Amino acid sequence: MKVLLLKDPKDKDSGPDPYIKELGSYSLEATLVPVLSFEFTSIDSLFEKLSHPECYGGLVFTSPRALEAIKICLKDKSKKEAWSKSLKQMWNIKPTYVVGKATASLVEEIGLVPQGEKAGNAEKLAEYICSREKPNSSALLFPCGALKREVLPTVLREKGIPLESLTVYQTAQHPDLQESLSSYFSQEGIPASIVFFSPSGVKFCLQHIQKLSGDLINQVKFAAIGPSTAEALRGAGIAVSCTAGSPTAQDLAAALHSALHPRSCSGPR
Repeated sequence: MKVLLLKDPKDKDSGPDPYIKELGSYSLEATLVPVLSFEFTSIDSLFEKLSHPECYGGLVFTSPRALEAIKICLKDKSKKEAWSKSLKQMWNIKPTYVVGKATASLVEEIGLVPQGEKAGNAEKLAEYICSREKPNSSALLFPCGALKREVLPTVLREKGIPLESLTVYQTAQHPDLQESLSSYFSQEGIPASIVFFSPSGVKFCLQHIQKLSGDLINQVKFAAIGPSTAEALRGAGIAVSCTAGSPTAQDLAAALHSALHPRSCSGPR
C-alpha cells in the first residue's frame, strides 16, 4: 500500500529517513514530498540574546528550525568560539525545554541538555514548564517561527511565567510543491493514505491534493502527525483517520497500520 508523506526528507548524511524505514516494516511504500521552505531572519538579534544568558531563565524550542537558526549563528568562527568557551556552559545551568525527539537531538548537537521532549506537543510542554517554573521569574527565551501557534505563550502568560519570543524563520510553500504532487499522482496514482506534518502543510497542499484526487479522494485515509495538524485538517472539512500518539516514526507507523488494517492486530514484520 502506498503512503504519501508531506514532509522534507531527513538529512542524507544521517542515513535513511526514519518514516520511510518504519512504514516499510509494515509493508507500506512511503514517498516524501517536501512541502515547506524556510527563510531565516533576525540571526544577529538571536546571537545577541544568546550572548546574555544572565538575562534569561532558560530556553524553549518547539521546532527543529529554531535550532537551525542557532547553527547558522555558530558558523561564524568568533561566535562559535564564544559559544564553546563560555555561553554553552552558562546556558546549561538553566533548563532547555523542547518538544519531540528531533528537536531534542538538535539541542544536544549544540551542546545543551534537553528537557520535556516526551511532552509531544506544545500544550503538554506548556504544562511541563508550568510544573517547573515559578511565576515572575526571569523570562524564557523562545526562538520560533512566524507561524507559531499561541498555545504555549498563552498558557505560560496565564500562569505568570514570562516568555520572550523571537521570530527567527519565516515559512513559505516549497517552490516545487505543485509540480512534485502532480508528478507523484501521475506516476503512483491515488495513495492509500496521505500524512500531513503541520498546519502549514494543510494550508499549502490540501487544495492541490483535492484537485488531483478528484472523486477518488474518499478512498484516501488522511493522517496527522499531531493534534494541531489534525485540527487543521478537520477545520478544512477533512475526516482524519488517525493521529500519531507522539510525533515519531514508530507512533505514526503503528497508527497508520491500525487505520489501514482495522481488523488486524499484527505488528511490523
